[in-house]
Amino acid sequence: MSQNLATLPSPKANQALTEYNRDPLGFMTRCVREFGEIVPLRFEGELFCLLTNPDHITEVLKDRSLFIKAKDLRILRGLLGNGLLTSEGDFWQRQRRLTQPIFHQQRINSYGAVMVDYTQQMLQTWYEGKVVDVHDEMMRLTLNIVMKTIFDQDVTDREASHVSHALDEAMHWYTSREIYEDSEASTNSNNIQAWINCGMKAVARSLQVLGLGDVSNGDDNRRYREAIALLDETVYAMIAHRRVSGSEGDDLLGMLMQVQDTDDGSRMSDQQLRDEVATLMLAGHETTANTLSWVWMLLANHPQVGEKLTEELKTVLNGRTPTIADLPQLSYTHRVVKEAMRLYPPVTDISREATQDCEIGGYSIPKSTTLIASQWVMHRNPRYFTEPEAFNPERWTDDLEKRLPRGVYFPFGDGPRICIGKSFAQMEAVLILATIAQTFELVLIPDQTIELQPSITLRPKHGIQVVLKKT
Repeated sequence: MSQNLATLPSPKANQALTEYNRDPLGFMTRCVREFGEIVPLRFEGELFCLLTNPDHITEVLKDRSLFIKAKDLRILRGLLGNGLLTSEGDFWQRQRRLTQPIFHQQRINSYGAVMVDYTQQMLQTWYEGKVVDVHDEMMRLTLNIVMKTIFDQDVTDREASHVSHALDEAMHWYTSREIYEDSEASTNSNNIQAWINCGMKAVARSLQVLGLGDVSNGDDNRRYREAIALLDETVYAMIAHRRVSGSEGDDLLGMLMQVQDTDDGSRMSDQQLRDEVATLMLAGHETTANTLSWVWMLLANHPQVGEKLTEELKTVLNGRTPTIADLPQLSYTHRVVKEAMRLYPPVTDISREATQDCEIGGYSIPKSTTLIASQWVMHRNPRYFTEPEAFNPERWTDDLEKRLPRGVYFPFGDGPRICIGKSFAQMEAVLILATIAQTFELVLIPDQTIELQPSITLRPKHGIQVVLKKT
């Protein structure tokens, strides 16, 4: 017989929300340390469960019918529409089937030269002693790359600014609705009703942006809507131009336009194309840029790792630019990226909502419960990683990833909804790292505070300031 979640130990309800909003990553880490494999949490009357057993995590991520994307991600439909990241059910399955061929490994490999070429163009603007925000640099670089692979053209500054502005506003809006920056609650963190009021306001803001409620207190909502309008203007113009030209092309947009449903012969509408393109731009640009930003920070703090990386690059490349043919030989470079994604996963947690009453680990899970699988928590779990806080790329020697239980290391998610662009992102990160590290060492500006900003992705809140040093 299933047991009731109420029998499990959990944080005190009147402290959990306050602590979570102050430091979500620290809060979840404490929950794992002090409670069990299933940690029930009640926020604003809603039930959440943090899962720390890899078998439970795998069970939830593999069953896309019983466990669907939770509310926190569904509210992004204003930005991403009904793309692969947010859609569900038969529609998601159809879109995944139509989209899968464009991410065949041979297709992905053809973009390797684009990634290296754009990185070299960026390096032409770098010089000894220049101070840069490496997060800004990586964001700009990966945006240029993903726009080139989608549209097969060098985007204008105006087009690039529209896309980056929309993504920035989405991150800002998403973060602000989670922080609950309400003066009443800020002055009295023990006032439970105040926190509930804040939560209600946050839900209201979410509904407003989705067009499901009246817009009030709307500065964030207005900026978000305006940013999405600019994004739509840019993407729809490119789709229309392709339709009028009659040439679909071999880029990602062209391939999306050409795929046909084998059941009825239909192709994607302009709306579907727009939604998938917006999803590709977010997933294909934001996550890789953040991963590389954390890589540079970690390398700057661990010069011995940087020396081993430089040694491999000299041995394999000997000063020439990398190609996809070099990837199998760049084993240590791969491990550096893999270890950075362990410590600073591009996405810190995955949430799913139970569509009906069910059972996990012998406990009854009511319908509508939100289940949380945290990469941040699992990737730093001492049960599976020796010295889990240490940056140690060598730990990935001898196929550690294959030896770990499934549900322990999952930077790209898992199950049928694992990130479709996983191979693209992995190749991009390694090629960019290899291209830059041959020429420059990035030295951290001293005494700066590098603050984590867990939102849709894990960003450095105020960037990462570095001085460029020729190698």
